Order: sequence, then C-alpha cells, then structure tokens
Amino acid sequence: METKVPATPGLTWPRGKPIWRPSRAAINTGFMPKWVNLAYIAHDEAALVARCQRLTAEMKVWLSGKRERKPVFDGTVCSLINYYLVEPNSKYHKLAPSSRRPYDVYARVVIATVGARRLDALDGRDFTRWYDEWSAPLEPGGKPRIAAAHMAMSVFKAALSFGIACRLRGCTDLRVILDEMEFENPRPRTEAPTAAEVVAARKAAHELGHPLAALAYALQFEGAMRQWDVIGQWVPVSYKTPSTIIGGTSKWVGSMWSQVDENLILRYMPNKTAFTSGAQVTLDLRACPMVMEELGKVPPEARRGPLIVSPKTGLPYREARFCDLWRAVRKLAGIRPEVWNRDLRAAAITEGRQAAAPTDDAAKVAGHASKRTTAKVYDRDHLEAHRRFMKARVAHRAKE
Repeated sequence: METKVPATPGLTWPRGKPIWRPSRAAINTGFMPKWVNLAYIAHDEAALVARCQRLTAEMKVWLSGKRERKPVFDGTVCSLINYYLVEPNSKYHKLAPSSRRPYDVYARVVIATVGARRLDALDGRDFTRWYDEWSAPLEPGGKPRIAAAHMAMSVFKAALSFGIACRLRGCTDLRVILDEMEFENPRPRTEAPTAAEVVAARKAAHELGHPLAALAYALQFEGAMRQWDVIGQWVPVSYKTPSTIIGGTSKWVGSMWSQVDENLILRYMPNKTAFTSGAQVTLDLRACPMVMEELGKVPPEARRGPLIVSPKTGLPYREARFCDLWRAVRKLAGIRPEVWNRDLRAAAITEGRQAAAPTDDAAKVAGHASKRTTAKVYDRDHLEAHRRFMKARVAHRAKE
C-alpha cells in the first residue's frame, strides 16, 4: 500500500517499497540510474524527501544540457556507492556494458541492505556480518549464495578504492581493514558440455525455430568465442563504439557477416580486449565441421548484417532472450541444468586440452595473451594456430 509522503518528486511505491524513478525524457537521453531503491530509508520521511529532491535536482541538471552530474558524499555507504557510479572519472565508466551489469545489480544490493550505515562507524565485524547476510540461502536448506556475496563485496571494495583516490573521509581505514580480511570465494565452474551435447543443442535450436542460434552454439564451441562476441551486445546509445543498428534507447555492436571473407576466415577483436590489449582472433571456419554444417543452412543472400539474429525480430538477440532460449534448448536436448550457454567456450578449451593441442594455440584461439610471445603476432600465426587446434580436436572427437 502506498505511503503518503509530501514533496517527493519521482517517488513510487511498487509492492509497498519506495522507488525513485527519473522521467521518461531523462531516461531517453541516457540519464542513469533508471531507478533507485530507497527501501533503506522507507521509515525516515525527512531522509526520503531529501533523497528524492536531490535525485530530481540531478535529473533536471541533466535535462538542462549539463551532462556532468556532481555526486554528493555525506559519509554514508549509499553516498559512496553513488559517488562511484556517477563520478565520470570512476573506473566503473571504463567497464564494458556487459561488465557493468553485475556492478549495477550488486550496487543496488549494497545500497538496499547497508546504504544507511556511516563509514566512520564501521569495522571488520560489520563486514563479516554483511558477507554472512549476503551469502545466506534464499530459502531454508538452499545453497549459500557465495558468488552473490563476493560480488557485492567487490563492488563495495571498488567504491572504497575510488573514494581513497578522491580523498573521501573514512575510505582509507576501511580498505585497510578489508585487505586484512578473508572471505570464502565462489568455486570456479567445472561444467564443460561435450561435443555430443553441442550437437543435441544445435538440433534443439532448429526444432524450436532458431537456426542461427544453432550457428551461434557451433561458433562458441568450435571457435571458443564468448557469448557476447558471437551474438553481440545491446549497449546505451552513448557507448563509444559506433553502430547503425538502433533499438529504442540502445544500439547493437557485435560480429557481422562482413567479417567473414570469401575463404571463410573470420577475424574479430574480442569485446573484452577491444579497449585493453587489442588482441585479435582469426578463425578458419572451414576447419570447424559443426560451423560448416550450420553455414550450409544459411543461404548466401541472408549472409549480411549482424552474424546472429532472431527469426522473430530480424534483429540481434537481447542477452536475456538468448539465455531464455538456451534454457528451452537445454531442456529439449536433455542437457544437464547445470550447464550454462557460456560454458560452451570453456568446453572448447577443455576438448582442446584433452586432444593435447598446444597451449599456445589454445591461447591464440581464445584471444588470450601468450606468455611466450614477445613481439607482435602476425595474423597468419593466429590462423595456423586455429587450424592446428581444430585438427587436434576433430581427431580427438573421432576417437571418442
């Protein structure tokens, strides 16, 4: 039931919780955040009013054309997190959109649960309690959420580090305390689907009417490509990479058919390295039997624009829709529920190692920097590495 609080522009009460939302006009011009959870001050009317008024003032400054929002630090965890998210010099703004999403999610978790706490009143005992609360199972007997707790603490640490750089009071002492503490880390994933499971997934994708998703699975598995390098990403229109594919307030960037030449050589720069090492990957698709089988089902006239598109929209998949499709594919193909779509890349490296493919070849195919490389690696070296890598894998697959 909505609570009546005066002078609270932008305040809504979905399911009885206070949420501040900017106007549609502000969101359409790239204003962030798109919503702010104020549950942590729901019972403090004065704080609620002040917070909404401040957020609304920042939104109005944005709409006036002054795009630089000046965050305010008042000594609370909430203001520190917002400082980290809003200040343009923060490392948060250097993250790729796909990397920002978990930061956005867990920044809201930190604010909603401990945002009202003051930094100068915290010590290590608070951090231990927070970690225990964040990692607690959602239901009795459930699995501990170690990964969630670890990510929430990582966001807090990142905000503290930026606070130190900005000389915000209280940040240095807390970061020193956190550096002395140890928390349980999430276990690394061990799932690696087999070639037979990838074949089954491709078949299921076709049965569900998504033929290019089958091609995506083949590229992820035989090309060791990351999910977002295959299907691309929908990013804010303000993102620095140019694009001609616009959808609402976002645009799409990713692999195009034009990156596959007449010899079926695919060249691409992984999104993860585009603004860091600049490592490039070159794949010979003719060496990939699964990929070639799927390519044979794509007519020449359809080989233009984005590499992977949804048959329902004609546009690249949104990440959430692609993941929903994988769950349906996984169920239809009889693949274990523990297997994620992102595990296809790990499966590629796993199969290559089982086939005794050279480690350096695996590094080049995956787009990792090779420790033995001291000079710029030529394109042909990457191409031959992929051919050797796939030859070993296909031979191993035949033995299996």
